Amino acid sequence: MFETLSTYATAIISLLWTVAATLTTFHIVLYKREVRSAIGWIGLSWLAPIIGPVFYMLFGINRIERRAESLRKDLKEYEAPPSVEPLHPSQVETEIHDEQYHLGALAHLVGRVVNRPLVPGNHVEPLFNGDEAYPEMLQAIEGAKESVTLATYIFDNDSWGDHFVDALADASDRGVEVRVLVDAAGLRYSFPSVFNKLKRRGVPVAKFLPSLFPPHLMSVNLRNHRKTLVVDGDVGFTGGINIREGHVIADEPDHPVRDLHFKLTGPVVAHLQEIFVDDWNFSTDEDLRGDAFFPDIETTGEVIARGIPDGPDEDLEKLPWTLHGALACARDHVQIVTPYFLPDEPLISALNTAALRGVDVDIILPEKSNLPFVHWATFGQLRPVLERGCRVWLTPPPFDHSKLMVVDGTWTLLGSANWDPRSLRLNFEFNVECYDREFSGRMAEWISEKRSRSHRLTLNEYDNRGFATKLRDNVFRLAAPYL
Repeated sequence: MFETLSTYATAIISLLWTVAATLTTFHIVLYKREVRSAIGWIGLSWLAPIIGPVFYMLFGINRIERRAESLRKDLKEYEAPPSVEPLHPSQVETEIHDEQYHLGALAHLVGRVVNRPLVPGNHVEPLFNGDEAYPEMLQAIEGAKESVTLATYIFDNDSWGDHFVDALADASDRGVEVRVLVDAAGLRYSFPSVFNKLKRRGVPVAKFLPSLFPPHLMSVNLRNHRKTLVVDGDVGFTGGINIREGHVIADEPDHPVRDLHFKLTGPVVAHLQEIFVDDWNFSTDEDLRGDAFFPDIETTGEVIARGIPDGPDEDLEKLPWTLHGALACARDHVQIVTPYFLPDEPLISALNTAALRGVDVDIILPEKSNLPFVHWATFGQLRPVLERGCRVWLTPPPFDHSKLMVVDGTWTLLGSANWDPRSLRLNFEFNVECYDREFSGRMAEWISEKRSRSHRLTLNEYDNRGFATKLRDNVFRLAAPYL
């Protein structure tokens, strides 16, 4: 009798395994775009009874993208009436230096990917560290007459956070329309968080995706990593700087962090504002419209610019497409500054292809990261770029959180995104592309000066790391897609 029951149980388990593996295979074939990943999951589904299909259901399905799409599916992106006539991509070729006309092809590509117009007449000013960025931002808030919108990932409850709380509260008390959006995970970098302090001071403030617990556990990956400040609708700030005292180097903080931010004026500021009002509407259901937020903006400079939102929702892969386009169009020099460097294989191939075409590719990274496991994973995958001719430079401490890319001294990409899976696929980011030889040349010189103070990592030095170091770095490299 027991033998008969055992036979029946075995048959039922075999049937369930076959059905589960078959259904899993159908799902993998239909929805997995990467061939090697698909083959690996199919193999696991059939070779590991029951466990394989269960693992695929837990870890193989991209719930992050689906979660983002479901969260924001009813959000209609707002586009403000343009203050100036947008440029057709073909006009970029006549506006930039004759030797750089090939970058007009990049303008075509980004235009089709982003579906946001190129606008002329902008001025972009770099601000180095919190030492320069915070006083400029606070001065703008203190002079606000109509509106202030601030979005940030981290807003610490510290001495510099207090400066911003005071400025925002004073502006609100003056009758200025103030809105502050802080990522819920970013608020947890200091305790108690600054959120209640802002509310007590009467500042309209909201959290982006506040729940980090079931049933919204996957939202831990859907962070709003954007950093934008727009004052009176015509002055904007964006880049990589959060609000925390460690960014002010002159104060000699315990954990100093170098970073780069930008002050923008001109029509492109409306792109910063559009992204904020969409995120604010998503978080609060309040529509922000009217002249207080979207006034007519006068031209202020010669930079041609466009905002590039990126996120795991309908904006998925807009930034990776932009990076691929920039690398494909480059003829002379690609300069990349990033705190975290974990590109996927297609991006590594694009970097290597550019280097093999004779383009000078310089990748500038921190010598010591604030996240050791990310640093180890980075070193675990540097060999492919080193052996194909890309040059890797390591900047000395303090940790450098700057993000910038310059191509041929004419095109610059600035903003919040890092070269890692979290920025390129999992979080909401905002960047700005700029076409201008003078501005881009200035940023290229800044990168070159940074490179001159850095140590070049050679392939020989990389290969001479100890066995234990190589093993550690390559183990963490396997986790790169999740870092």
